[in-house]
Amino acid sequence: MLNWKISSEIAHPFHLSDFKETLNSYLEILNSEQIGFFRLPSNEQLLKDTKALYEKFKSKKQFLHIGIGGSSLGPEMLISALGKKNTETHFTFINNIDPDDLFFKIKDLDLKNTIIYVVSKSGTTAETVAAVSIMIEQLHSIGIKEENFKDYFVFCTDPEKGDLREISKKYNISTLSIPSNIGGRFSVLTPVGLLPALFAGISIDQLLRGAQNIQRQLSHQNEGEDFFKLALWLKTLHDQGINQTVIMPYSSLLKDFSAWFVQLWAESLGKEGKGLTPIPSYGATDQHSQMQLFMEGPNNKALLIIENEHFAHDFPLKNSIPVPSFVNLSPYSLGVLMKAELEGTLAALKENRRHIVHLKIPSLNEESLGQLIIFAESLTVLMGILLKVDPFNQPGVEAGKKYAYSWLKDGKI
Repeated sequence: MLNWKISSEIAHPFHLSDFKETLNSYLEILNSEQIGFFRLPSNEQLLKDTKALYEKFKSKKQFLHIGIGGSSLGPEMLISALGKKNTETHFTFINNIDPDDLFFKIKDLDLKNTIIYVVSKSGTTAETVAAVSIMIEQLHSIGIKEENFKDYFVFCTDPEKGDLREISKKYNISTLSIPSNIGGRFSVLTPVGLLPALFAGISIDQLLRGAQNIQRQLSHQNEGEDFFKLALWLKTLHDQGINQTVIMPYSSLLKDFSAWFVQLWAESLGKEGKGLTPIPSYGATDQHSQMQLFMEGPNNKALLIIENEHFAHDFPLKNSIPVPSFVNLSPYSLGVLMKAELEGTLAALKENRRHIVHLKIPSLNEESLGQLIIFAESLTVLMGILLKVDPFNQPGVEAGKKYAYSWLKDGKI
């Protein structure tokens, strides 16, 4: 089970009894029909629909995922963390509109053996529409006509409305639904992430079970005391000017978890002049770059450090090289070295009075990743309540979209 420990010199000037109003607001959100992320792990219909569509297209050996922001970051995180390396499916993510990048991603695709998974809740996201337009022309170039699009495209979109829903009806394209009460950055446990996960050999049943297993700890005052104290601790730090959040898993396979967390934290909490700026990092690699800043730079950061206690694989460092640096490592394994570097970093950060949350997972698998996902989403919502911002809207993002369309139309803003 995921667990965490706060380590900081800061005093905790609060009691859970003072937290009653905030706690009630948080629990209302978790139980609200308008906000559905917390109930996703028990949504059996979404699970059933996703598995059925997988069975229909599982013979495809190339999976082309088109989406941006939460429509891509979540699936990419799942694949990089848990995707089985021996799966026959090759994944390509179109998550930007850089023409050079797109050229190299699609130039060698075997389109006749590709499922093109298009993810956009609104169905009108400009970057996604652009990529779909290009892929339509790519299909045309190999003789695939509109009446056969149903054999190549799958859409994941709003259950009832939007341009993708309209197109799917016109061309009989299979669709999966993003529930109307789920925003993009909270959508990884919907078909947005579940379908690509199936193609990657990931057990989505275990992923959702892991999320369910930690829910009580995140939603009941007694069981969740440490969770609520963590949020209050982060809010206390924020009020004292510690307004940056470093997310640093000691795992290369969780590097994309940091990227996913950055969107979740920034887009949910960065509003009205408030927010906690997220900084992605991963160990032990960034001990040799960012850690200098974290250790001795401005003390304005809370560091969320994630430890994987047991790696699935390991390598002995035993060797016959008779020089000190090789001899010193010879009795150990690579996993032990990673543990030593993590513990050394924690000790040094504490010595420098830095603010740390040390999270531990027993091992990286579907269950632990499901727990990390629902933990991060729930913490984000709770921090939004404490900061008095709406964690579910993104007006700053929408403003940029409006001006982009204005520029396209008029050539100027």
